[in-house]
Amino acid sequence: MRVLHFFKTYWPDTFGGVERTIHAIAKGTADYGIQSDVLSLSRAPEQNTREFDGHMAHKAKLDFEFASTGFSREVFGKFRELSERADIVHYHFPWPVMDVVHLTSRLKKPTIVTYHSDVVKQRLLLPLYRPIMHRFLASIDSIVATSPNYVATSDVLQHYKAKTTVIPLGLDERDYPRAPEDVKARWRARYPKPFFLFVGVLRYYKGVHILLEAAKKTELDILLVGEGPMEASLKAYAKEHNLGNVHFLGALSDADKSALLELSTGFVFPSHLRSEAFGLSLVEAAMFGKPMISCEIGTGTSFVNTHGTTGLVVKPNDPSALAAAITHIADNGEERARYGDRARAAYLEKFTAADLAARYAKLYSDLSVR
Repeated sequence: MRVLHFFKTYWPDTFGGVERTIHAIAKGTADYGIQSDVLSLSRAPEQNTREFDGHMAHKAKLDFEFASTGFSREVFGKFRELSERADIVHYHFPWPVMDVVHLTSRLKKPTIVTYHSDVVKQRLLLPLYRPIMHRFLASIDSIVATSPNYVATSDVLQHYKAKTTVIPLGLDERDYPRAPEDVKARWRARYPKPFFLFVGVLRYYKGVHILLEAAKKTELDILLVGEGPMEASLKAYAKEHNLGNVHFLGALSDADKSALLELSTGFVFPSHLRSEAFGLSLVEAAMFGKPMISCEIGTGTSFVNTHGTTGLVVKPNDPSALAAAITHIADNGEERARYGDRARAAYLEKFTAADLAARYAKLYSDLSVR
C-alpha cells in the first residue's frame, strides 16, 4: 500500500509538531508494509526533495505566504502526479490551500484527514474560508482527531462526529537517546539549582509571556528551549524586568535536550490558546517521567496532562496560578515523584509511536477495502 501525506511544511524546511507526527506515522507504518510519500512546500524544492527515514519528502515551489498560509502554483501538478501513484491520500489539517487542491483535483482515492487544530488565529478570514473548509471535510472519508477533548470542544468537528475517530499522537523513545553523563554534568554545573523546563517554538499561542510574568513570583530557574517569532520581544521583556531566573537556551541538540529533560524538576507548558491542539512537548516530558504543568484550554493538553494525576492543570493566562503550581511541585517531593511515575505510565499506555502506527495502519487497511 502507498500513502501520500499532504501538508504545507515538512522536513528539512521545518520540523514542528505536525511534521514530527507525519514522520512518526510514515516511519511506523513502514513496519506494516506501507510506503509513504510526503508532499509539502519549500523555497528550495529541488534541494530539499530527498529521502528521509525510508520515505520521500517531495517539494513544490513555495511562491509566497499570507496569513500563515503558504501558496504555490506548482503544488497542483505535483499533487496530481503523486496522488495518482497513491492508494490513500492523507491530509493534515488546517491548510486552506490543501482544501482547494483537493476539491479541484477530482480525486477518486480513499482520503483521510488528521485534524490537528481548528482555525484559530485568522478569525477575520474564517467567514470567507468556512464554506470551502466544510466542502473539503464533507468530502473526506475519515477524520482523525488527536484527543477526545478536542472532539468535544471543536464546533467544526461536531458536524462530522459520525466519521471522526481519535488516535492520540505518539513518540518513539528511540528518537530520544539518553544523554551521555558528560553532557548531563555540563548542564548540572551550569544550572545547579532546581529548574523547570519549557520546550517549544516561541509562538504567540505558547503563552511564554505569561510564564515570564509568573517568573517574577518565584526564584526558581526557568529554562526555555526553542526559537521562534516571539523570541526578541520575550528576551526584551526579561531584560527589562531583570528576570535573572529565566534562561533562553535557543535550539539545542537532541543530547542536550534529553539531558535537560532528565535533570529538570518539572515541565511547564503555558499555552493559553486553542492553537495548541495537543502539545507534543508534553508527551516528551511524560516519556521522561516528569511532572507537568499546563493550562486548561479545552484541547489535548489536558488529555496528556491530567490534573492531579500526572501534574497540575491551571487556568490559562493566569501568571499567579502558574507560579503557584511551579512552587507547589518544587516544594512537594513525594507528590512530584508520584506525578512523574504516572506521567511515564501514561506515555507507555497511550502515547507511543508504535501504538500510533498500528492504529493508522489499521485505518488505512479499513479504508482500502471500502
